[in-house]
Amino acid sequence: MSAPSTVTPVRGRRVAVAAMVAASIEWYDFFIYATASALVFGKAFFPGVSPVSATLASFATFGVGFAARPLGGVVFGHFGDKLGRKPMLVASLLLMAVSTTLIGLLPTYASIGVFAPFTLVLLRICQGLAIGGQWGGAMLLAIESAPPGKRGLYGSFVQVGVPIGMVLGNTVFLVMAAIVSPAQFDAWGWRVPFLLSSVTALIAYYIHRRIDDTPEYMAVESPGRRRSPVIEVVRRHPTAVLFASSVYIVLSAAFYILAAGLLDYGTRTLGIPKSSMLLAVLVSVSSMVLTLPLFAALSDRVGRKPVFAVGAVATGISIFAVFPLVETLDVGLAILGLVITMTTIAMMYGPQAALFAEMFPAHLRYSGASLGYQIANVIGGGFAPFVMVLLLESTGSSLSVAVYIAVLAVIALVALAFITDNREMESS
Repeated sequence: MSAPSTVTPVRGRRVAVAAMVAASIEWYDFFIYATASALVFGKAFFPGVSPVSATLASFATFGVGFAARPLGGVVFGHFGDKLGRKPMLVASLLLMAVSTTLIGLLPTYASIGVFAPFTLVLLRICQGLAIGGQWGGAMLLAIESAPPGKRGLYGSFVQVGVPIGMVLGNTVFLVMAAIVSPAQFDAWGWRVPFLLSSVTALIAYYIHRRIDDTPEYMAVESPGRRRSPVIEVVRRHPTAVLFASSVYIVLSAAFYILAAGLLDYGTRTLGIPKSSMLLAVLVSVSSMVLTLPLFAALSDRVGRKPVFAVGAVATGISIFAVFPLVETLDVGLAILGLVITMTTIAMMYGPQAALFAEMFPAHLRYSGASLGYQIANVIGGGFAPFVMVLLLESTGSSLSVAVYIAVLAVIALVALAFITDNREMESS
C-alpha cells in the first residue's frame, strides 16, 4: 500500500465535486426508471390487463432494482474495502451506463412479447447492482477526503446527487412531453432520457484518470489480504448494520412515495396532467439541493443524531398534510406540501452519509455502510410506490399511506437511540 496522500481543502473539494457529479448522473439513470414506471412502462410492457394491474406490475419491476441493491452493496463493498473506493465507483458507473442505455433500446411487448418485460427486469437488476455499489464508493471518496470537522458537509455533496439526478430526469421528461404528442411520447419519446445516460461513461473515465483514492483507505494496512470484509462486518458489527437499516427506512419510503408514487396517484387517480405532477415533483426535489448541505453542515456542529431525529419527527407529522394538499387539485398547494416534506426528509438525508460512515472502521466502511443503506432501500424505498398503490386500493383513503410513513418514523427514532453519535471516525 502506497503512502496516503494529504487531505487538503483543494483536493477535498475537487473529490467531493467529482463524487457529486458521479452520483448525480448515476441517480439520473436510476430515477428515470421511476418516472417511466409511473407514466409509460405499464402500457408498454404489461398490456392486456387493467390499468391498476399494469401499474402494479410496472412498480414491481421498479422495486426489483432495489432488491438487487444489497447484492451490489455486498459485491462492490467487498472489493471496495479490498481494492479501493475509486475503482469500484468507476465500475458501478460503467455498469449503470450500459444497462440504462439498453433499456432505452429495448423493444416493447408489442414487438417481442414476454421477452420484453423479462429483459426489462434483467436490466433493472443491473441498475440495482450498479447503484448498490455507487453510493458507498462516491460517499467514501468525499467523506474520507474531507478536511477535519467537515465530513458531514462533504458527505452531503454525494447526497445532493440524488435530487440533482431526479431533477435532471424529470426535466428531460418534461421537455419530451412538451415537444412531442402524447402518442409520440408513449411510442418513442420516453426512450430519449435513457439513451442520454451514455454520458455516464465519460464521468467514469474522468474519475479513473484524474481522482486519487482516499487517504484513509491508503493508510489501511494490507486491505487486499482481508478475505471477506462483508462477512467480517456481519460478524463484528451486526447491530450497526441493523440500526443503520432501521433509521433509513422512513427516509427512503417517504422520498419514493412522494417522488414516484404521487406521480401515478396524481395522474391516474386524481386526473392531474402529467406535466403538472412532474413540475410539482421537480420543484420540491430541487429544494433539497439547497437544504441538504445546510442540514449536513449543522450536523458537523451539533451532531448527526439531533438533526436526523428532528427530521424523522417532522416527516412523520408533515406527511399527513401532503395528500390532502395534492387532492385539492391545486398545483400550487401540491408543491407547497411536497416542498415542506422534502425539506424534512433533507434533515435526515443531509447527515445520513456521515452518520453511517462513522458507524464502521475504515477497513470495513464500504461494506458496512453500503449494506445498511441498501437493505433499508429494499424494505423502505424499493416497494414503497407498490405498497402505496395497495394501500390506496384496499382502504380507498390516502390517510393509510400517511400512517404507514408515520409508523416507519417511529421505528427510525427507536433505532436512532441506539446509535452512537461519533463525529470522530476510527482510523482503522
